[in-house]
Parts: sequence; structure tokens; C-alpha cells
Amino acid sequence: MVFKPQRFHDAKSAAETANPSAARLEVAAAKALASSQGLDASELTVVAKGQEIVLGGRITSRLEIDRAVDIIMSVPGVEKVTVTIASDEAP
Repeated sequence: MVFKPQRFHDAKSAAETANPSAARLEVAAAKALASSQGLDASELTVVAKGQEIVLGGRITSRLEIDRAVDIIMSVPGVEKVTVTIASDEAP
């Protein structure tokens, strides 16, 4: 038997909208970072664990870390961001 998500006239179900899959959430967070202005996300990694995003890699400044977290938290479905980023600035 093949499971197909329920659709109503090709719209996502309320449950699917409220609880996006980890893969879709990961892609959405990565796209949000890549398309953001004023942030070089080329050395960042994004991994979804349920509704949590683990943000890793390397970034230039602590201000950019804060900006990256703000961008990811604005993605629908993200409830938590865990940061494992190395910064060129001293802690």
C-alpha cells in the first residue's frame, strides 16, 4: 500500500502545513539563508531534526550569526535553532 498525503483540491492538508517534513523545512531554511541580503551563507550548513534547525559551519562575525538565526526563525515551521557555528571573531 502506498501512502499519499491527503489533498483537498490540490491544497496541502492543515496537518501537513502545521507540521512540515524535516526535509522540506531544511530546504526552506537553506533557501532563506542563501537568498538573504547582507549575509554570506556559503560556508553554512543547515540540518533539520524535526522542527529544529542545526546551523553549522563558519561565518565572519557574531552579528552575522544573529542575522542567520533571525532568518531561520522566520521560516514557517521552525521552532528552535541550535548554533554550532565557528566565528572569526573572539567569543
